[in-house]
Amino acid sequence: MLYLLHEMAYYSAGPWRAVAQASRDFWGNKANPIAETEFGRKMYASAELFSTVTRRYGKPDWRLDSVEINGTPVRIQVVEDWASPWCKLIRFQRDPTDLRRAGVKKPAPAVLVVAPLSGHYATLLRGTVQEFLLDHDVYVTDWVNARQVPVLEGRFDFYSFIDHVRDMLRAIGARAHVVAVCQPGPPVLAAACLMSEDKDPLRPASMTFMGSPIDARYNPTVTNDLAQEKPFTWFKSNMVHTVPPPYPGVGRRVYPGFVQLYSFMSMNEERHKDAHWAYFNSLVDDDGDGIEKHLEFYDEYLSVLDLTEEFYLQTIDLVFQKFALPKGELIHHGRPVRLEAVTDIALMTVEGEKDDISGVGQTQAAHEMCKNIPQEMRELYVQPGAGHYGVFNGRRFRQEIYPRIRDFIARSEAAL
Repeated sequence: MLYLLHEMAYYSAGPWRAVAQASRDFWGNKANPIAETEFGRKMYASAELFSTVTRRYGKPDWRLDSVEINGTPVRIQVVEDWASPWCKLIRFQRDPTDLRRAGVKKPAPAVLVVAPLSGHYATLLRGTVQEFLLDHDVYVTDWVNARQVPVLEGRFDFYSFIDHVRDMLRAIGARAHVVAVCQPGPPVLAAACLMSEDKDPLRPASMTFMGSPIDARYNPTVTNDLAQEKPFTWFKSNMVHTVPPPYPGVGRRVYPGFVQLYSFMSMNEERHKDAHWAYFNSLVDDDGDGIEKHLEFYDEYLSVLDLTEEFYLQTIDLVFQKFALPKGELIHHGRPVRLEAVTDIALMTVEGEKDDISGVGQTQAAHEMCKNIPQEMRELYVQPGAGHYGVFNGRRFRQEIYPRIRDFIARSEAAL
């Protein structure tokens, strides 16, 4: 019912959006003699703000057409290498001619960036991917919005995620380096354990976990406390809803993206209010930089996708309530996931000192769990001053975190 009410509210606001857009065009028209007055600018800003906050945000574009390597622009082609109904394996293929022109002669290490399936699209990692493209052959998991997947395609759960990671690593066709950002940490580690035990020749060469709840018992955050305070039945009764028509996934039970978005925004409500007030003032002052900065962030932040009921509930149960993986109790298709099986996959963990989603200690717990990885194949790093988003994006990521990951991958590649 909530999903249907959400859709009704959106469509019922349609006439008001149309009025706001007409008002915006009127007050923004330079031919209007009072458009540049204080009153005219405020009317324009009000109409634009209403239109912006009430519109629907679709899946963003990657907008990665090229990167600059050694001062030379290198064109990027986005290629779909593998796909299931639930995910596309995207390869950001760098142009070979441009690479030669930039002086790059050696083949680059293959890196699989596993994007979080936690409410936002993989494009949230645009800045992350852009940095990795400077030195690597980059693949990204582009997860599909569950409301777009027909019920006839079946289920997608926590164990399906593990299977997808294994299948995509094999699809790359070489011992790739896997980078798990936030939520994927536990299933990616589980996949590495299973592939190691099988002695799979395409198991990852290294694994880097960034702000991941590998063991959510350490330094619990507000998110962790909520998962512990509420019984499992509460999440099933209150957080899961049915996809309404006209979406292809009509009838599928999902954890809606708009519910996740509200949860995130409520954690920093004042900050978001201040950001929108600053945006209003930027519109009044015709401050192009302020307007562009706001839209760049919120066009991405407000674009959300739905998660299947089974994946969401199993994640709550296995990762945040039972702590199945760190306790050695995770069973995958009847088979125990053995952490001790990992012996030749290098391990790096990256955390943010001020991370309010995955507290310090939750990610680096992987080192204690994977006891059979040699010490020389490990690296642990905590970024001073960084919050959750800053672990994988922004200035600190570009200047301090990424160079460490790049060097770690280079050492792991050389050891193969």
